[in-house]
Amino acid sequence: MMHPPRATTIDTSPKHSPDSPFQRKLIVTLLRILVAVPVIALTLLTAVRSDAKDTAEPKRPNVLFILTDDQRYDALSCMGHPHLKTPNIDRLADEGLLFKNHFCTTSLCSPSRASILSGLYAHTHGVTNNFTEYPADMTSFPLRLQDTGYETAYVGKWHMGEGNDMPRPGFDHFVTHKGQGSYFDTEFNFNGNDRRVVKGYYTKVVTDMAMDWIGDRDSDKPWLMMVGHKAPHSFYFPEEKYQKTFDDVDVQYPKSAFNLSDKPAWFQKRLDTWHGIYGPLFDWRKQFPDKSPEAVKDFARMVRAYWGTLLSVDDSVGRLYQFLEERGELDNTLVIFTSDNGLLEGEHGMVDKRTGHEPSIRIPLVVRYPGLTQQSRVIPQLTATIDFAPTILDICHAEPLEKVHGASWKRLAQGDMSDWRTSLYYEYNYESQFPYTPNVRALRTDRWKYIRYPHGDGSPDRHMAELYDLSVDPEEDKNLINVAEHAGTVRTLRAELDRLIAASGDGKPDTMPIDEGIQSGLPEESIR
Repeated sequence: MMHPPRATTIDTSPKHSPDSPFQRKLIVTLLRILVAVPVIALTLLTAVRSDAKDTAEPKRPNVLFILTDDQRYDALSCMGHPHLKTPNIDRLADEGLLFKNHFCTTSLCSPSRASILSGLYAHTHGVTNNFTEYPADMTSFPLRLQDTGYETAYVGKWHMGEGNDMPRPGFDHFVTHKGQGSYFDTEFNFNGNDRRVVKGYYTKVVTDMAMDWIGDRDSDKPWLMMVGHKAPHSFYFPEEKYQKTFDDVDVQYPKSAFNLSDKPAWFQKRLDTWHGIYGPLFDWRKQFPDKSPEAVKDFARMVRAYWGTLLSVDDSVGRLYQFLEERGELDNTLVIFTSDNGLLEGEHGMVDKRTGHEPSIRIPLVVRYPGLTQQSRVIPQLTATIDFAPTILDICHAEPLEKVHGASWKRLAQGDMSDWRTSLYYEYNYESQFPYTPNVRALRTDRWKYIRYPHGDGSPDRHMAELYDLSVDPEEDKNLINVAEHAGTVRTLRAELDRLIAASGDGKPDTMPIDEGIQSGLPEESIR
């Protein structure tokens, strides 16, 4: 007998009661997982974004590069000037960096400006006088910034190529003039297609131009603005409001002007020339040479006028500071204030520059950028014009130039003083247009200054050398070159000078013109 298949009964009742501890625990666990998943996802997404932000290119600062002309290192109140007050430049130092030992590598306008742009000594970039253009095929830090996304501008005195006021490579906006320009009513060329006289005082005019360009930009790109002042270059004409500011200050020839017995003989020959204290003093003295005691009044008027032009420069710095602050750009702007070279004000009987002495080669440098340092700092190390290009590119996170003689002082600003240079060499080549200074090769260390004057043909030097112990003789009054006990020091310094020249010489000899001697005639009027 067949039986039908037995029906299979499926028990669908729960194995555990919903109110059982196991079930409650399972439900709570599932709910926690469901709640946690979006939180974990958000956390992971945030971490990825944060990591991407950390590896992305950091924010690059704007750069405001303020360049004066012929401003010696001590022509600032923050550098100890007894009469000249520069509160706006001092504020930059109080909020940033004050470089106490900053130098040009050639104390002449065009060569020094080319060194600022390139990071190279004059013998390499080739601009060895005031009549040579910056090489068209040579790179520069503005070109590199432009290539990496910066908008770039230059307004004011360019002074490389006397008769050329056309735009130069590396700048999206370029406004300059031919030659030296004038303190009042200079004719400017705007981007090569609009040449016109701009009424007003030079320092105020170029400041207005800089602010107009920055203010009119409609881009989010970082920017570089270089402001080239005429001041305090000769001939000195202060703004009307500053023309009498220093009238009550007693100004005399420096004592070193009458202490020349242990100095090279060419110092004496220079006294009556265009670059000597008894000469025309850049047209401040009409009858010359004049060695009378009364003639110091001409010298005093010249020096007071030099100081007066710098008061307007300080006003300009204050205006730019306030302008950037109001725009909310101040703290993301690398502000650099410096000069192309220094100036002798009667020291050793000289005016002008070119020589290897402190007032000629030592120049101001004040920097403000909170992204570089959060506290003010004084930098005592030896820095130079050849350091600007590598430093600016370093701070702006741009690719470095392929070849420079300088180094980035970014790490000095951040407190790392290790393995920095302890010596610096200086070069100047004799100029037939201004035949008042021999060829100069000099070495500056923390303590010593050694200066020699090569003739230019490899023959023995024909001028006495100079040696100064700056630790006890900062004014360079006592020449120790013939003191027997310092003979070993002289040999050591000469060897170091030769080493530095060779290190930057690309394997080439140190060439220079033949020294044709100190001449008494005046330079051509168009190039003064």
